[in-house]
Amino acid sequence: MLDISQYREAVTDYLHQKIQVKEPVNLYEPMVYILEQGGKRLRPVLVLMATDLFDCDYRKALDAALAIEIFHNFSLVHDDIMDDAPIRRGKDTVHEKWDINTGILSGDAMLINAYQLFENYEGETFKELSKLFTKTAIQVCEGQQYDIDFETREDVSIEDYLLMIEYKTAVLVGASLQMGAIVADTSKECREAIYQYGRLLGIAFQLQDDYLDAFGDPETFGKQPGGDIIENKKTFLYLKTLELAGRSEALQLEHLYTISPADNSGKIEAVKALFESSGAAELTRKEIENYTDKAFKILDRIELPEEKKKPLRQFGEMLMNRQV
Repeated sequence: MLDISQYREAVTDYLHQKIQVKEPVNLYEPMVYILEQGGKRLRPVLVLMATDLFDCDYRKALDAALAIEIFHNFSLVHDDIMDDAPIRRGKDTVHEKWDINTGILSGDAMLINAYQLFENYEGETFKELSKLFTKTAIQVCEGQQYDIDFETREDVSIEDYLLMIEYKTAVLVGASLQMGAIVADTSKECREAIYQYGRLLGIAFQLQDDYLDAFGDPETFGKQPGGDIIENKKTFLYLKTLELAGRSEALQLEHLYTISPADNSGKIEAVKALFESSGAAELTRKEIENYTDKAFKILDRIELPEEKKKPLRQFGEMLMNRQV
């Protein structure tokens, strides 16, 4: 198997071949803009890694990997519009650089383009990839709707939140790995196991993302610091704080989530202090480790030499300790 950076380079090179600015420029330029910002390219890398893991040439999975990367970025373009987010990966979001209508239409074209890439597969492989992609895409939309609904609901539980991040984030990580297994034509048991590994890792990834939104370094994280706090998002940190804090602290947190001051810096610092003092911040870090460990236990059960599984294990460790 290759190094993670080599898979990432393969995806980037293939992206440059397939996605280019053409007429009408205002449709395709935003697509190239968001895709060329790079990001971590975690999901397409996982497609290629899984293909290699099951003894198939990873290059056969490049179309599936690119489809996943384009779909993921499509969802970010539309998420940023819904969240009115000004920054993505340290740069202006698409709707800020152009306008909302351009962001919507370019995002739509990206989704269609992702589906087109599966046309490069035949027979049962095409059928299985398309089926998985369609199922995953609708789950991501369901997860996004849950996320929106939670903004106005007062009865969101930790179980509700975990289901939301499973659909919004984790299923796409699981599907990325399963697509590699499908291209490699491996057994149904291996496909299911590698999916569950990715799903659990995806939950850990999103919990880490939420944690970094509050406590990460804005210079490396690439997003507006405290964005979830500004938007009053009921994250794991928020829900865990309500569960653990005393009554007066819980009331204070709930009050802070009803206000939108002109300068949010004071609100962000006050909320972060409650996350820390309640013990929710520490428990979130432990939960990230817990889901990562569960993922590794699934990986252990896949009947492959440990040496072949080592890159996936290192990948999980990297995600758990990331700062971006």
